[in-house]
Amino acid sequence: MILTVAAAVFVFGLLVLVHEFGHFITAKLTGMRVDEFAIGFGPKLVSFKRGETVYSIRAIPLGGFNDIAGMDPAENTAGERGYCEKPVLSRMIVILAGSMMNFVLPVVLFFGIFSTIGIPTHAKDPVLAAITENSPAQSAGLLAGDKILSIDGKKIDTWDDFTGYMKSVEPEQKIVLQYERNGVTEETSLVPEYSEKQQKALIGVQSKIDYVPQSLADSARLAATRTGEILTMMVLMIAEIFKAPAQADLAGPIGIAQMAGQVAESGFVPLLNFAALLSLNLGIVNLLPVPALDGGHFVGLVLEAVRGKPLGTKATMYTQRLGIGLLLALTLFATKNDIVRVFFR
Repeated sequence: MILTVAAAVFVFGLLVLVHEFGHFITAKLTGMRVDEFAIGFGPKLVSFKRGETVYSIRAIPLGGFNDIAGMDPAENTAGERGYCEKPVLSRMIVILAGSMMNFVLPVVLFFGIFSTIGIPTHAKDPVLAAITENSPAQSAGLLAGDKILSIDGKKIDTWDDFTGYMKSVEPEQKIVLQYERNGVTEETSLVPEYSEKQQKALIGVQSKIDYVPQSLADSARLAATRTGEILTMMVLMIAEIFKAPAQADLAGPIGIAQMAGQVAESGFVPLLNFAALLSLNLGIVNLLPVPALDGGHFVGLVLEAVRGKPLGTKATMYTQRLGIGLLLALTLFATKNDIVRVFFR
């Protein structure tokens, strides 16, 4: 429980810090007055003032905000330094900067991992590093640390030999595994589960992972490539969700916190990878053209640029209410999924 809370606070805190820093630094650079830069919501735990800005950490670590003067034109006390008085382009930059920082963070995290620890690769030896719960391998009595010696009498020398043989296994085909445990040769049999998605038989095991450090140049290139691949995959996944929203298995704060705790049990590097994935997801979602999200604000700014004047007060109020309503409904749906996932599965 403590690990789950610590992992969740770390991940949420990192993502919010990076996102809000994007808004903060661009607001400062474009001459806007920022009255407060806050991580979290609710009562202040720690706060201090530097110049005209109060920096604070608040009790609920599920978000954050920048109090930029002039976000509401009717309450602008900063004159020309108010958000509402700045050119449309400056306001667009500030609005988009949060999500842009969420896209930059994974590149930085992947670069740090690749350049210091390395690229994860399957170890050469056919040694089992982990057994999936309720899998054929677990039912057959296999344990982490077992070394596969043969399958159906075919000698297995490397992990590639193992995966290569498993690709040839037919659905519902029983196989016999010979393995070594603590210097003793043992044997077991099982029926793999055939995955239509992966087009191969699976028994529920994972290989040992070795890390191969990369040069700084290769790390930068691989980090950008990895981020781009994941970003493309996530955009396609979100598009699928919009096609069939009723089938979407969305996770809210509870579910994300639980996943962070589970990932943290595997180590700090997997937690950084998880933070990178979540950062990309946050960046994409925030750019959706939904009122109350950054994407919705950006659409409003585009309309203002086209019309030559901002939307009226009533139109802005109604669109904001619509956006908040949609976000609340989505949050309730995701929380329902979290409760079912955590307590009833």
